[in-house]
Amino acid sequence: MSDLHTKTLTETAAMLQAGDITAEQAVQACLDRIEETEPKIKALISIQAEQALTKARELDAAGPDPDKPLWGVPMVLKDLLATKGVKTTCASKILENFTPFYNATVVDKLEESGAIVIAKANMDEFAMGSSTENSAFFKTRNPWDTDRVPGGSSGGSGATVAAGQCAAALGTDTGGSIRLPASFCGVTGLKPTYGRVSRYGMVAYGSSLDQIGPMARSVEDCARVLQVIAGHDPKDSTSVDTPVPDYLAALNRKDLSGLTIGLPDEYWPAADSDNPLSPEVETACQNAVAKMEELGAKTVPVSLSLTDYAIATYYIIAMAEASSNLSRFDGVRYGHRAENVEELSELYTRSRTEGFGDEVQRRIIIGSYVLSAGYYDAYYGKAAKVRRRIRQNFDKAFESCDLIAGPVCPTTAFKSGEKADPLQMYLIDIFTISCNLAGVPGMSMPVGIGSDSNMPIGLQLLGPTFSEDIMLSTAHLLEKNLPPMPKPGL
Repeated sequence: MSDLHTKTLTETAAMLQAGDITAEQAVQACLDRIEETEPKIKALISIQAEQALTKARELDAAGPDPDKPLWGVPMVLKDLLATKGVKTTCASKILENFTPFYNATVVDKLEESGAIVIAKANMDEFAMGSSTENSAFFKTRNPWDTDRVPGGSSGGSGATVAAGQCAAALGTDTGGSIRLPASFCGVTGLKPTYGRVSRYGMVAYGSSLDQIGPMARSVEDCARVLQVIAGHDPKDSTSVDTPVPDYLAALNRKDLSGLTIGLPDEYWPAADSDNPLSPEVETACQNAVAKMEELGAKTVPVSLSLTDYAIATYYIIAMAEASSNLSRFDGVRYGHRAENVEELSELYTRSRTEGFGDEVQRRIIIGSYVLSAGYYDAYYGKAAKVRRRIRQNFDKAFESCDLIAGPVCPTTAFKSGEKADPLQMYLIDIFTISCNLAGVPGMSMPVGIGSDSNMPIGLQLLGPTFSEDIMLSTAHLLEKNLPPMPKPGL
């Protein structure tokens, strides 16, 4: 099975169900691919080889099960999803040796569907970053060009899928952390509606923004994984109790007639704007929109006039929530604990200083500031009001269109170390952040290779709440009518 890394999850699952390959062969093929490519890209924090092979042999002994849609499929998890008996580090020194005693709900759902977890993916520490350069352990590299970043914070998940190390991976998206690495790595990534997928067992960054979603090599692959992980979970108070549609049935769409695509000026900035699109990104995304028009879609201009305020609004809210969520890591109950301390205040200070990286400390300090007495109303309170207006902005736009389309990022993947200024890094997420503030679903799909950079380019689709079926059906048809994407030359 030397070519299994070129197969989609859908193709791999079909081969497994038909008995053309065994679960053990599928897992071993991925482990062989990891051994071959991992020294170059460093996408994985931990590899559960023996555990995965043991699980595969158990499945093979019972035989393929048509009631388990991901039977024998090898998958990777971002390392902030709790896995029973397996370290969950969040790519941080403070949780370097933390082993949960339970699974996240999505992990249980994957295992119930027959999927086999083979590894945990690298990430920006506590999901704080856009390049996977903030991991406490090592930097992940882009499989298309190892001098470039894979995006973040789910860069390990994007890179492991692009490199063919697994059939699919789970990432999390707080402000674009699935869609950005999907775009940079040339894979498909989906951030579901807030509340569509249970967050139970996910280490939180921004609790009102975080959402778990799939990353895979095709739109259909993402639909198959979302079908498994979506649904209400009584263990998660933010999980929404609403029926899950048949995402695979939605993929049968023959054309895009009757569909209206909104094109916001704010997502297609002119060349003389403060943050212009690179010509290669603009060309690829415009070609994809033109193809949707050929397939019968209508395009209309829409306004997302508060986009310029999204960065400031997002970082105030996200950092405030981060400062609250990460206060539990104090060196007392679990996680890293400083040694040879005499006072409680010293224990807190040293444990956190030794355990948290620079970016995490920066966000905790800013978050604590905007929540402090005398500044709460001026910063957090005002950001919450602007967030509501941003949601209303989307609601108004969706009155005249079914989906919104635009680039994921103004550029293709940048070189490692290029964005040393934190503010420069924050601006990378200008087109992705509003989606999380509004709680609507969004996805990235590859639509071409840059003529200058020779790197993948992603088109972003956004939809009203719980419109993942419309988004997936549109992306699937577009994918079938675009030239096939090449594979990275690893």
